[in-house]
Amino acid sequence: MTMHTAIVLLSAAFIGLIAGGLTFLSSEAVPGGVLAGLSASGVSVPVLRQLIR
Repeated sequence: MTMHTAIVLLSAAFIGLIAGGLTFLSSEAVPGGVLAGLSASGVSVPVLRQLIR
């Protein structure tokens, strides 16, 4: 795994944790928080890949 891949995936995981945590805190629904976190991390991977070059 290259350094670029590690940074992108770590940043995407961090974004997913923040989005999922904030969603959970606002609605107190665990499945909604997990879904929001997974979708935020999945969407952020291509964006971060283009930004971090």
